[in-house]
Amino acid sequence: MIETRLTAELADLATAGLTRRRRVLESPCGRIATVDGREMLNFASNDYLGLAGNTDIAAALADGAQRWGAGSGASHLVSGHLAPHEALEKEIAAFVGFPRALTFSTGYLANLAIVPTLATRGAVLFSDRLNHASLIDAMQLAKARGAETQRYAHCDMAALEKLLAASDASNKIIVSDAVFSMDGDLAPLPALCALAGRHDAWLVIDDAHGFGVLGPQGKGSLAHFNLPYHPRLLLMGTLGKAAGVGGAFVAGSQTAIEYLLQKGRTYIFTTAAPPALACALSKSLEIIEHGDALRANLFARIGQLRDGLGGLPWHLQPSATAIQPLIVGENAAALALATALWERGLWVPAIRPPTVAKGTARLRISVSAAHTAADIDELIHALKELA
Repeated sequence: MIETRLTAELADLATAGLTRRRRVLESPCGRIATVDGREMLNFASNDYLGLAGNTDIAAALADGAQRWGAGSGASHLVSGHLAPHEALEKEIAAFVGFPRALTFSTGYLANLAIVPTLATRGAVLFSDRLNHASLIDAMQLAKARGAETQRYAHCDMAALEKLLAASDASNKIIVSDAVFSMDGDLAPLPALCALAGRHDAWLVIDDAHGFGVLGPQGKGSLAHFNLPYHPRLLLMGTLGKAAGVGGAFVAGSQTAIEYLLQKGRTYIFTTAAPPALACALSKSLEIIEHGDALRANLFARIGQLRDGLGGLPWHLQPSATAIQPLIVGENAAALALATALWERGLWVPAIRPPTVAKGTARLRISVSAAHTAADIDELIHALKELA
């Protein structure tokens, strides 16, 4: 039977406690979600500013669809680049302080464009060991096309510098998340920028979890560290997390973005996103820019959570971002804790290998600006009861 191997592997996943299951939301993404018929307090989404259900953004999306239709009809380079796409790219570039930006349908596609396109044959790529799966896959694709890949220990700048110094490649590319998606910690971006400068390397930063949240006006992780634009920098940001809609962008120099436009296969050969999404994102960008009150509440709730979870038998990772990982250890224990919270009306997902290392299964608590102090107290109280 052709499905025998697949059936066996699925059984192995179940035995190891690694089976994943989709839950069906019967309400918009928000602080309170109706899931599988139950009303739950939601600590599971990446909706960090609570914008996914924002009515002004939804109205902009609807108005955009009425004016521009449901779809783009083609790839950007054929006939699918509509005026809202062009306007959004200019708005994003101005917002993050880069000369130019290019939009993509997803962050995964953006990363699969940047890394393999820059990594010509003979290039050497230097990647943090905890980078997101999309960056790992981008590295593998670059490797298949003739680049060399090297991984350095998580945020270990001394190890990275040794690798850079030992390489005589004329094309060096450093690749790192800005905020690491399962640990919530920040990459040492000032040190990465300095190393890229000393070793004449590109620096590709994936700011999926920092854009909209960190830095003045939510401009992201580079702004958080007061790091200005430089031609060697390429900044990727997703638009379906804090921005609350969908898609992604890459910002860089005029030359680098033109190069991606001309050679990035996941840009060239993909149908452009519906123009109405660009209309919605333009409204989202406006809200982010003027969203200091949202960010203030978000960071107040993060501080409240961290202050309240001391003394538990599980380890709360040191994170100052909206991603708060509570390390449980074994898969079964993490699943049991998530299930116990679910029974109390709290939706907090258990994250297991291969997303995280074996023995570090965890609850990934996602805090949102939409959460109230009472919401955080409810989660703290439940975890203390279950300890």
